[in-house]
Amino acid sequence: MNQTIITEIFLIGFQNLQDFRFFVIFMCLVMYLAAIIGNLTIIYLVSTSHHLQSPMFFYLAHLSFSDMLLISNIVPFLVHIILFSGGLVSFKSCITQFFFYGISATTECLLLTAMSYDRYLAICSPLQYSTIMSPKLCVVIVVFCWSLGFIITLVPIILIQTLWFCGPNVIDHFFCDLGPLLELSCSDVSIVKYEVLSLSGLLTIVPFVFILVTYGYIFVTIMKIISITGRQKTFSTCSSHLAVVCTYYGALFAIYVVPRRGYSLNVNKMVSLMYSMVTPLFNPIIYGLRNKEIKSAIKNYLLRCRRNHTK
Repeated sequence: MNQTIITEIFLIGFQNLQDFRFFVIFMCLVMYLAAIIGNLTIIYLVSTSHHLQSPMFFYLAHLSFSDMLLISNIVPFLVHIILFSGGLVSFKSCITQFFFYGISATTECLLLTAMSYDRYLAICSPLQYSTIMSPKLCVVIVVFCWSLGFIITLVPIILIQTLWFCGPNVIDHFFCDLGPLLELSCSDVSIVKYEVLSLSGLLTIVPFVFILVTYGYIFVTIMKIISITGRQKTFSTCSSHLAVVCTYYGALFAIYVVPRRGYSLNVNKMVSLMYSMVTPLFNPIIYGLRNKEIKSAIKNYLLRCRRNHTK
């Protein structure tokens, strides 16, 4: 009881960047701005274009919002840490950062699962698609994803409040993730680790298996299409989503589900950097470049802007 309760936490971030510090900061800011602009563009196009009023793009808009929340929660303070070779943050702010990170990451997992179910219905049950995937059901699914993401993230937050943090107050990471936070506790954290491992397994393995099963049915359905052009056109509607799923779930699975024995801190940081910064940039690029509807909506928007400018 004579030990001091932690009120501030020092995040080390990435070390040995003295010669490349400003270049790394520049790249972080470029990727951050590109991710924000790309995701905002998708949200705007889905909200204004009547050609994008389908369940898939409705889910995509919420996925973009989740990406914006994720990267905005991480990158600004990451730049501060790199610039000053570390950053000091209050314990409450650290918990808050983890809370918003958890909500966005968990919700993104659930949204990707919902998008795979949407593709399954559209390809395997096209006649029943409009009846099953109604606008009301889409809203219910999205509300469920965000609500479940909030509840699942709130559970470890509540458990953290029961722990005793007495130091040290240094985290060798670039944001307040749960694992590094628990290492600062002087209490028994086995219950929290077991809870997080259980929830992480449910949120990665179960949805990922569900996605694999749905894409198994999709692949079988595509192979039954006689026309080669028809096969390519049908599969192109799913390839973008499948690429995002593999990248995002692969990174989360490596961090939270696979045992960390043999993992170096630098590997842990790089994998975390992939899903917290690269994926939010990757999503609008792959959906924008590979999706004909998105590209058509962008062209129509540019044409409208040109017409308004010439008037």
